[in-house]
Amino acid sequence: MAKRGFSSNNTLKEDVEKVKVTKESLKEALVLFKYIKPYKGKFIFGLIFIALSAISTLAFPVLLGKMIDAASPGLANQLPTGNLPMQNQFGFDFKNIHLALNTVLILIFVQLTLQTLFSFMRIYLFTEVGEKSLADMRKDLYSKLLTMPMSFYTEQRVGELSSRISSDLSQIQDAISLTLAELLRGLFTLAVGLSVIFLISAKLAFTMLGVVPVIAVLAVVFGIRIRKMSRKAQDQLAESGTIVNETFQGIAIVKAFSSEANEIKRYTKSIYSVVDTAISNARYRGAFVSFMIFSVFGTIAFVMWVGANMIQSGTLTIGDLTMFVIISGFVGGTFAGFADMFSQLQKTLGATQRVREILREEGEDVNLIETPINENYKINGAVEFKNVAFAYPGRLDITVLNNINLTADKGQQIALVGPSGAGKSTVASLLLQFYKTTAGDIYYDNKNVKDIPLSQLRKQLAYVPQDVMLFGGTLYENIAYGNPNATETEVIDAAKKSNALDFIMAFPEKMQTIVGERGIKLSGGQRQRIAIARAILKDPAILILDEATSALDSESESLVQEALDNLMQNRTTFVIAHRLSTIRKADKIIVIDKGVVAEQGTHDELIKTDTGIYRKLVDLQLEGINLL
Repeated sequence: MAKRGFSSNNTLKEDVEKVKVTKESLKEALVLFKYIKPYKGKFIFGLIFIALSAISTLAFPVLLGKMIDAASPGLANQLPTGNLPMQNQFGFDFKNIHLALNTVLILIFVQLTLQTLFSFMRIYLFTEVGEKSLADMRKDLYSKLLTMPMSFYTEQRVGELSSRISSDLSQIQDAISLTLAELLRGLFTLAVGLSVIFLISAKLAFTMLGVVPVIAVLAVVFGIRIRKMSRKAQDQLAESGTIVNETFQGIAIVKAFSSEANEIKRYTKSIYSVVDTAISNARYRGAFVSFMIFSVFGTIAFVMWVGANMIQSGTLTIGDLTMFVIISGFVGGTFAGFADMFSQLQKTLGATQRVREILREEGEDVNLIETPINENYKINGAVEFKNVAFAYPGRLDITVLNNINLTADKGQQIALVGPSGAGKSTVASLLLQFYKTTAGDIYYDNKNVKDIPLSQLRKQLAYVPQDVMLFGGTLYENIAYGNPNATETEVIDAAKKSNALDFIMAFPEKMQTIVGERGIKLSGGQRQRIAIARAILKDPAILILDEATSALDSESESLVQEALDNLMQNRTTFVIAHRLSTIRKADKIIVIDKGVVAEQGTHDELIKTDTGIYRKLVDLQLEGINLL
């Protein structure tokens, strides 16, 4: 089951990991560009505006150079025609275009107006394409994750899966709306810029290009070292943040063991390791900045010196030299930007691989469109396990259930008891089809579960766990989760039957009370009653209660038990319970031990067997040792 990028040993990193740029990784990334297809018209227009933006940007230094030449026409006219480099064979002479000063100013403002329009359109179009593509990707990825089987979630970290939807998709979105746009703009700028500087002066162009690659290589070497040091500092800072989180989350333990000094020592050591790394990184950054200042300004000075000699010799104008220097700056800046773009590309390829891994996973065949229960698959409540065996997908060598046979008639209450780890909760998971049996079959009303669509089956089952999960909305929304189409009257009635209405109406906002993350604002008994109201509203044919009262005090248990009695009326119920009070009334008690059905019968029948497992469990509980 575990696949590359989804090992349970993986650690979630804040920074998106990079992968090598290869033919395979690029091919993988291009698959996600299918999300751009619905918006290809705007994408193409965005490309056009990128090209126009790059051209208009480079037109600015050209016009500035012509403005300088217009201010000193005598100097321009002294240049001999024969000495002008790269004169066009078709009669167009870039160097001999002479414009009036006022004309150049008007052209500059025309250029700025066009550049403003082009820049706005390219940013707007690529952002729109990127955001809409991202929304489509998020929807597909979220939908895919929702269809994944429970075996998938047992091997993954929730934080890592959330990161796929947040960081990875954001990285891909940035690549579409920002990095790709900047890369294409950089390529256009580079192509046009190099063409123009060669038109101005091939000699100066070769002089500059002879020096720039050396600086670029050294800059990359420095950059790699600095990024490694920065990443190390981030990791160390994250480690210190982990210490803070652990300390505050376990503050009661820290104070109980009087470990304040220990924790301060641990945190101090962590943050000073960050300081050492940051100082070391500062040395590299300082050397890098100093090197770049010397190299860049030295290169500019050298190119200016060559250009000045050309002006003295009459082969170049001051305006041409100005154009050359400014456009060279654009070209150099574009070269420098490619390193960061390449880094972003590596991150995007890494994010793409992880997203594609999820999209390629085989999910459950669930219906993602709300549909009513089909009469052909309607369940009355009879259940039968025939020779069922099961082992978890990640632990196939360990048999959890072995040759389980059990039956439940419509409306019966079946209690599942046994020592911890015997396989009781696994039976509940198989009833809900969270997992498939390794061997044997499960039948609902004599229909093999394999012949019942998964969504149709789960619509007719309700599950109330020990640790109730409530969503961060209102009490009304949490109850209505059992049946989103229920009326307000039905929701209130469900709350009443679950003994939840009284405490709900005691809140100032009543049904509109926000429960907080995971229902943190409610007590355990209150959360259980909301979960029961949710199950009542669903009106299932089969109910599964997984130790629903084991963590409650006596008063809460009494209220919850009364609510459960209301819930269990006229429906088949499987109860996984430790407390005798919830077992005694069961129509059938099934004792599971080491993955097999060891005993079954009513409470009165099983209690008579002095050497039976059930009798021992009851005796232990009656003695006050809650081992059931």
